[in-house]
Amino acid sequence: MKLITAGERRYALLLAARDSDYVKKVYGGYFNVFVAAFGEEGERWDLFRVVDGEFPDMNELHKYDGFVVSGSPYDAYGKDYWILKLCFLLQTLDAMEKKVLGICFGHQVLCRSLGGKVGKAYTGWDIGLRKVKIVEDISVPSFLEDLDEIPSSLSIIECHQDEVWEVPMGAEVIAFSDKTGVEMFAIGQHILGIQGHPEYTKDILYNLIDRLLDNNSIEVTGSSNLFNSDPI
Repeated sequence: MKLITAGERRYALLLAARDSDYVKKVYGGYFNVFVAAFGEEGERWDLFRVVDGEFPDMNELHKYDGFVVSGSPYDAYGKDYWILKLCFLLQTLDAMEKKVLGICFGHQVLCRSLGGKVGKAYTGWDIGLRKVKIVEDISVPSFLEDLDEIPSSLSIIECHQDEVWEVPMGAEVIAFSDKTGVEMFAIGQHILGIQGHPEYTKDILYNLIDRLLDNNSIEVTGSSNLFNSDPI
């Protein structure tokens, strides 16, 4: 499915998750959530549900100014055909020096595609609002060049049990936290991975937590606190 609007810049969302009933009801789907978070007036955004095998035409990649890879319940190190195909696409986009922003799963699969290592987080799930520290004296990626100054830290919603173990050769770690060693990484001026979810709202997170509890993916007991301590 594609959304076409008037404008000069063109972007694509590579959606690696299926819309939850809640997000469909409240927001009309994750596509709208991402465009609300990252889109600007006068842009054209296209949607490709890569989780269902829907990919952009390789002969039309040059028409795009950038791509966003979403989060996903799937493992970025998995061997599903669509994940392997996504890895090839990301390698192609890197070779073309197209701007790519990876979010959560997208952050991890970018890392995997370009030669890094990903796997289960050594310290388990991270769910909630996490304080992320920005590395000092970083070379500012083009994604962040509109900021007047780079903050020393920021808070971002997290919901993941996998993480980047080792960034690709040539990549720069630009943020970390007490929980996760690679919260953000960049390659040149065109690749940016973010482990957290800048597109999430509190209600989306709370609904996701409810669904994870319902399907026994996570559990909360009286003797352990699953959620990190930063307030939401």
